[in-house]
Amino acid sequence: MDIFGKVRKIICEHLDVNEDSVTLKTTFEDLDADSLDVVEMVMALEEEFDLEISDEEVEKIKSVGDIVNYIEEHTS
Repeated sequence: MDIFGKVRKIICEHLDVNEDSVTLKTTFEDLDADSLDVVEMVMALEEEFDLEISDEEVEKIKSVGDIVNYIEEHTS
């Protein structure tokens, strides 16, 4: 499974949304995610991809594509 697939799976599990509703352009606002939801997803993503995302970086992440790009840049 590619990075986007893993990220989408984690988002769907945490927010109880359909995979079809999650694209690279989908924002957390689109998914009605609150700040606690985002924190929980970030923790799950950090564990899945064995990396640490700083609070400053989390604030910059607004869409699924932002997360995928961040992970790609920090895991290769």
